Amino acid sequence: MADMRAFRDEVTDWVAGGPGEAARELAARLGVRTAVLLEGPSDLAAVETLAARRGRDLAAEGVCVVPMGGAMSVGRYASLLGPPGLALRLAGLCDEREQPFYDRGLERAGAPRRDFFVCVSDLEEELIRALGPAKVEEVIRDEGDVRAWQTFLHQPAQHGRPRQQQLRRFLGTKKGRKIRYGHLLVEALAPEQVPAPLDDLLTSL
Repeated sequence: MADMRAFRDEVTDWVAGGPGEAARELAARLGVRTAVLLEGPSDLAAVETLAARRGRDLAAEGVCVVPMGGAMSVGRYASLLGPPGLALRLAGLCDEREQPFYDRGLERAGAPRRDFFVCVSDLEEELIRALGPAKVEEVIRDEGDVRAWQTFLHQPAQHGRPRQQQLRRFLGTKKGRKIRYGHLLVEALAPEQVPAPLDDLLTSL
């Protein structure tokens, strides 16, 4: 796992303009065969949690899960990790509104779209909808965040908004909260509740 994190770090440096030799060497040494492109670290937490729940060690399978820091970076990641670069198989998740960035980036890189799966708003919204608001609020209480949640609900901007929208917004109001709940909400899912995009992604790997 530590070596795969090192590979992910080298890829991030390469995307930022670094030389890329270390990423190439690590990819060969680790037997990396697939790169899973995700928009951010909360998606990473969700994917790795579900994989662990299913008894899978993605790193041992040669799968590296890569948070890109935003959908607009997909073209650069696809060109370096896909057919023009390391020639890894590419897979991932994207939000519906960001799909055009993925389509253009993958097309320029000559990479197929078949293993990219679309969330309606984002993965957090998919998880909230799958669990239902009452269960998500239960997770918030169990995590000790009920006071912060109640304070959030009293904000004027939240009055009259649907509960699912309130919960989704709450997860993004504090640094690190989306990552923490990306793990917690997946842990709370029953097997039959796993959102289709997330389930389809893990099945494809």
